[in-house]
Amino acid sequence: MDKKTQINFWYILLAIFGVVLLRDLWVQGQTIAAIPYSQFEEYLDQDVIEEVVIGSDTIRGTFSVAQDGKTGFVTTTVPADMIERLEAADITYTGAVENTWFTTLLSWVLPALVFVGIWIFFIRRFAEKQGMGGFMSIGKSKAKIYVESNTKTSFEDVAGVEEAKQELEEIVEFLKDPEHYGGLGARMPKGVLLVGPPGTGKTLLAKAVAGEAGVPFYSISGSEFVEMFVGVGAARVRDLFEQARKAAPAIIFVDELDALGRSRSAGQQPGGHDEREQTLNQLLTELDGFDPTEGVVLLAATNRPEILDPALLRAGRFDRQVLVDRPDRAGRVQILKVHMKKIKAADSVDPDQIAALTTGFSGADLANLVNEAALMATRRKADRVEMQDFTQAVERIVAGLEKKNRRLNQKEREIVAHHEMGHAIVGMALPGVDEVHKVSIIPRGIGALGYTIQRPTEDRYLMTREELENKIAVLLGGRAAEKIIYGHLSTGASDDLARATDIARSMVARYGMDEELGHVSYDNERPNFLGQSEQGSWLNRRYSDATAERMDQAVKEVIDRIFERTVTLLTENRELLKKSSTDLLERETLEDADLKRIASEVQRPAEAA
Repeated sequence: MDKKTQINFWYILLAIFGVVLLRDLWVQGQTIAAIPYSQFEEYLDQDVIEEVVIGSDTIRGTFSVAQDGKTGFVTTTVPADMIERLEAADITYTGAVENTWFTTLLSWVLPALVFVGIWIFFIRRFAEKQGMGGFMSIGKSKAKIYVESNTKTSFEDVAGVEEAKQELEEIVEFLKDPEHYGGLGARMPKGVLLVGPPGTGKTLLAKAVAGEAGVPFYSISGSEFVEMFVGVGAARVRDLFEQARKAAPAIIFVDELDALGRSRSAGQQPGGHDEREQTLNQLLTELDGFDPTEGVVLLAATNRPEILDPALLRAGRFDRQVLVDRPDRAGRVQILKVHMKKIKAADSVDPDQIAALTTGFSGADLANLVNEAALMATRRKADRVEMQDFTQAVERIVAGLEKKNRRLNQKEREIVAHHEMGHAIVGMALPGVDEVHKVSIIPRGIGALGYTIQRPTEDRYLMTREELENKIAVLLGGRAAEKIIYGHLSTGASDDLARATDIARSMVARYGMDEELGHVSYDNERPNFLGQSEQGSWLNRRYSDATAERMDQAVKEVIDRIFERTVTLLTENRELLKKSSTDLLERETLEDADLKRIASEVQRPAEAA
């Protein structure tokens, strides 16, 4: 008998008991009258009482002749002379032998049960708030189980990551026909690790594998294994693999594996053995223990593979690592087409043009872009999403929300206008920099008082020294414009200076572009292959104080030299800078057509002409 049938049986039994109890109470109410003692004495004088049973505090009896339709009575007073009066009236009487053990037991047990029940109720509520469930299931896996009908995701829903899809299609074929793949003695990898920046579609790929294969899909986050009780994580790992084996063929998907599989040597005391390490050891044991021919595949996703334990990544555990990177231009076009099917887009909307403006966007960013564009069209009560909605959505995502209520005084607006046009004119004059698409002095985001939007028109993977210097010049263009027009500097260029300094330091310390320091990489804080920077300590540096001083001097020389070059360039275009800044002050925003007109008037340096 399964659990559901057992619960239904107890419900039926409880209902029958309740019906019988209600029937007895109803019958008793129909045949027995509860009377006061004064009424009992009247019945005694009238000689209509046939028999009496005397209890410790009640008198029960029957009438010889029914009174008001009642054949019995009960009263709650027992006087001292009751026996003599009954004998005088010649009425048969008996004494009730009362067994009080049950009431005595209840008086002791019931308060204890109430206390325990209240305690269990509050403990369970606390456990649910902490995400632990009941104490009986604390060691059970918390994986969400999806079947094919619930997954509703296929490879058609995944775009822009064709190489990763090809790697995972082999997993699907294995799950559908495991005997075929074992025919030549080959075995499928026990684990597949999906590696990539956030928002690139790792979880979506895993669901697509389950949807294509039509097998149960166990999804759980790495952080859900580790709890406040020691041993719970290891128990959940065992239970998860046990459930998957019973449902094989199946897929286990562990999201955010770095929460569980962090390297055991990082930040641990000698001899330390904490809950996370015990959970990781159990996962390693399960990966060694299960046979890949059983039809269980472990998928995991992380955006920080560099901190994973080496034992987790060795051959025989996670045999295959699949990079799910940010899409290129063709991939972005495919992703946009998938998401644009869900909205009413105008025929004039060109996905390729949008892809050109969204270099560096992940799949999640593109999905958000399409949704923002649809919201923009909804706000202006349009019946179709136009190209202008996508352009405004890109600006909102890149530059932030417009702050039209942030009022600047006239002097500040003039400084911001010259600052932004300084960026734009330098960007138009120098080769190899991103194209300027829009300039505005409407404040956006948290601290931006104006903005110049530059978006690359193609994906770039290499940059020369000259291109890096030109990029620094564009960043310093706003500060140079303030110096030329006003003869002083403001705080508006703080972010530009920080970004320019980062590029210059990378040129000197990482790319070996300083002649005196030579072709040596001094920077110990290099980003990993996903583009995330690992912050190191100055104690870990691999160069002397003299070299550090020379590096600081070289960075300053690069910034100073490029700043002087930028000032010279803007001085030659001073009149254009003032005229275009005045135009920007009046209109607040300059679009592509205006910027192309300004670009045609820019005087370029001789080496760029």
